[in-house]
Amino acid sequence: MHTLDGITVVSLEQAVAGPFATRQLADLGARVIKVERPGAGDFARDYDRTVNGEASYFVWLNRGKESAALDVKAPADRELLDALIARADVFVHNLAPGAVDRLGLGASDLRKRYPRLITCTISGYGSSGPYRLKKAYDLLVQCEAGLVSVTGTPETPAKVGISIADIATGMYAYTGILTALYERERTGEGSDVEVAMLDALGEWMLQPFYYSVYGQRPPQRTGARHASIAPYGPYTAADGAAVFMGLQNDREWAVLCEKVLNRPDLVHDPRFAHNPDRVARVDELTPVVENAFASLSADDLVKLLDEAGIANARMRTPEEFGQHPQLQARDRWRPVDTPAGPVRALLPPVTVPGREAVMGPVPALGAHNASLRAEFGLAEPGAGQPTEQEDEQ
Repeated sequence: MHTLDGITVVSLEQAVAGPFATRQLADLGARVIKVERPGAGDFARDYDRTVNGEASYFVWLNRGKESAALDVKAPADRELLDALIARADVFVHNLAPGAVDRLGLGASDLRKRYPRLITCTISGYGSSGPYRLKKAYDLLVQCEAGLVSVTGTPETPAKVGISIADIATGMYAYTGILTALYERERTGEGSDVEVAMLDALGEWMLQPFYYSVYGQRPPQRTGARHASIAPYGPYTAADGAAVFMGLQNDREWAVLCEKVLNRPDLVHDPRFAHNPDRVARVDELTPVVENAFASLSADDLVKLLDEAGIANARMRTPEEFGQHPQLQARDRWRPVDTPAGPVRALLPPVTVPGREAVMGPVPALGAHNASLRAEFGLAEPGAGQPTEQEDEQ
């Protein structure tokens, strides 16, 4: 038995935020029916062709789902969509603002017909306010939330290297849906869940906000180093490799000085005794640390830091991450089928003894049209034309 066995999710979704949320539900055993445009499908299918001809984004985000390729404006396809929603527990969409309302599928319309239905609306900037109709994609929301301004080097701002605004939004949508399902168990009533990308990423930006407003200066862009803790970041070992380490308090600073740097005199040096002092003089501190590391290989340095109880890491590439000894030792990889053959996938982060995520196959576009029509007693229509389904926000 899986946690969400018996729960049906219908999702008008594309790109990242919506699919990320519903994939978590599928891993927990929910039946997720993904509605896509005939002919083209979710446009994330065309982001790249790197996974044996399939898109890396799509393979990552869509395992365990059924694909229904429907023109939501064509009568026969709309009939199937309405039948799916009538039987659903959850309806998710991340289309353009107003798109589902124009289709008669807005939250207020659906909840009048289906009081137990949970609706989840994912948008860029929310359903009200001057930005409600503004298009929103991951990088753009990173900019609007202030994230780009605090990421990168002193000379050049940079975006985060993953779709962090979409991922944050998808995770809040996922937890919001779980909360609504729990509430329905107590009240018998569904609810409307709304998640805006700006709100989701904004929650993650509150620490820089507090630092800026109450510290009366913005956080400095520091590349791979931490902006408000030192030493915390990459340091070069004798073989030229970078070793990252991070301290959390003055006690760890004393341990580093005494057991790793062999510089006990630095423990109470007024330049470095407390974290704000070390941050203010990081350009002076870094050569001191790297001079002490100049005779140690990266492997020896990591060993010494581990023995001293100082947190550290080696910088790995994505490919090296795939061979991480910790993941292998804990048996965290599983095969997942795709239209182009099996691929490796990580188990979801939350583990429960005696249970394992479903991790079903990644569907081909429209792979379940025939089975869904048969299930609902609907005749197969003629080939549909490309839909006008509107873009994701």
